[in-house]
Amino acid sequence: MIQQPLKLYNTLSRQKDLFEPLSSPHVGMYVCGPTVYNYVHLGNVRTFLTFDTLYRYLTHLGYKVRYVRNITDVGHLVGDGDEGEDKIGRMAKLEQLEPMEIVQRYTNDFHEVMATFNILPPSIEPTATGHLIEQIEAVQKLIEKDLAYESNGSVYFDISAYNEGGHGYGKLSGRVLEDLLNETRELDGQSEKRNPLDFAIWKNASPEHLMQWNSPWGKGFPGWHLECTCMSTKYLGAQFDIHGGGMDLKFPHHECEIAQGTGLTGQEPVRYWMHSNMLTVNGQKMSKSLGNSFLPSELFAGTHPLLERAFSPMTVRFFMLQSQYRSTLDFSNEALKAAQKGYKRLVNGYRILRELEYPAEPEAVDVDEKKKADVEQSIRGFYDAMNDDLNTAVAIAQLFNLVKYVNMIYLGQLPAAALGAETFQLLKEKFAVFFEEVLGLQEEKTVGDAVLRGMLKLYRGHKALQEYDKVDEIRSYFKEQGLVIRDMKHRIDWAYEE
Repeated sequence: MIQQPLKLYNTLSRQKDLFEPLSSPHVGMYVCGPTVYNYVHLGNVRTFLTFDTLYRYLTHLGYKVRYVRNITDVGHLVGDGDEGEDKIGRMAKLEQLEPMEIVQRYTNDFHEVMATFNILPPSIEPTATGHLIEQIEAVQKLIEKDLAYESNGSVYFDISAYNEGGHGYGKLSGRVLEDLLNETRELDGQSEKRNPLDFAIWKNASPEHLMQWNSPWGKGFPGWHLECTCMSTKYLGAQFDIHGGGMDLKFPHHECEIAQGTGLTGQEPVRYWMHSNMLTVNGQKMSKSLGNSFLPSELFAGTHPLLERAFSPMTVRFFMLQSQYRSTLDFSNEALKAAQKGYKRLVNGYRILRELEYPAEPEAVDVDEKKKADVEQSIRGFYDAMNDDLNTAVAIAQLFNLVKYVNMIYLGQLPAAALGAETFQLLKEKFAVFFEEVLGLQEEKTVGDAVLRGMLKLYRGHKALQEYDKVDEIRSYFKEQGLVIRDMKHRIDWAYEE
C-alpha cells in the first residue's frame, strides 16, 4: 500500500519538511513538560496530547523513539522573565509548605491527568533539580567561551557575542533584535546586563529565596531556559530530531535553547521544532482572569459555570484530535456535544467490528470492487493524513468512512464477503490500530460485558412474554448508563447512545 512520506511542519524552516531522523530507526524527541506549581490546565493537555499522538504514530511506523519530557521544579519565575519570585517558591509560601511538597503534589496531579486522558508516559522524565551539576558545568563552559558573563552573582548569556559569532538570535520566532530592544523596558536588575536582551542562565538568590544552591558564583538557582538545554542534550545528544512544546514557548524559551545549545556545542541542537496552538473558549483566549479557564476535573464533573454538562476524558481527547494541532481550537458546549456524538459513533463501530468475523463459508457473492477500493483508500487516506503533519482531523474523517462499512455489514446490508477476505481483515486490524494505538482512544465502559449480556437476556425474555413494564425498566436502566437497546430483525443488541 503506497503512502505519502511523513512530513512535519518545522517552525524553524516555516514549512513542512520531510522527516529524516539523524540515526534511523532511532528518534530523539524532547517536549517541555509542566512547571509543577499548580493544577494542570487544558491548554497544557492539548500540548501533551499533540506529542503523545506523534510519539504513538512514530512508534507505529516502526521508529524506536526515546521520548524525554521534563518536570520543571525550580527556576521558572513569575512572568517567565529573569526577575521575580520562583513560581514554586511563591506557591510554597502561600500554602506554607516546603517547595518539594508543592512539586510532589502537582507532579502527582499531572501524572493522574495524563493517565486519565490515556497520554503515554515518556521514556525519561528528568527534573531540573536532578540536573544541577550539568547546569553549573554548562554555565562554566559558556563563560569560558565568552558567551556568558557574571554580574553580581548572576550569570547572563551574551546575545551580542553570540550574534558576532555568525549566529542569529531570533530566527525561530522571527523576532528582529532591533525591534526586541525597542520593546524592552528597564526592569529591576536590568542594569546588571550588558544588553537588555541578555538572559539569565544562573541567578543570584536573595536570602529569602527558598530554592538555592551553592555555585562558583555564590548561592543561586539555574535559569529556566538552561534547564531544558541540559536535560535534552544529556539524554538525546548534542543534536537530536524533534523538540516540541506549546506556541507560547517559542519565544523566548525555545529561542534561548537554540542559542545555548549552539553556544555549547557549535551546532544547532534540534532539527525539527514543533509547536501546538492555543485553546480558546467561545472565541476568547483561555485565561483565569476571564473565568473561562478549565481544569480537567471541572470538565469531567461538569462543575464549571460555562459548562452545560459533564464530558468524559475520551470525548475531550477526541474533540482535541478533531482539530489539526497547529490550528486554534475553540471550546464550546456545542463543539463538545458534537465531539461526544462523533466519539460514540466511532466507539460503537469499533465495538461492533471487534465482534464481526469473516464467514468460514462465505456467501456466493461477487466482490464489490468499488466498495473494496473505497475501504482500502480510507486506510491509505488515514496514513496520508497523518503523514501530512499529523492531520488528525482528516485521519478521523477516514475512520468515519470505515464505520459506514462496518455498520452496513452489521445490519446485513452488505455481506462481509463483498469486501473479500483480505480487505475485511485489513479493515478489522487497521481500524483497531488507528483507534487505540495511534489516536489513543479507548472505550469508556460504565457496565461490564457480563452484566449487559445478562440484562439483554432478561430483556428478550420479558419481551417474548409481552411484559412491557419490565421491558421499559430495562431500557431505562440502559439509558441511565448512556446506552441504548437496539431491536433489529436479526438480533437484539446494545450500543452507546449517540
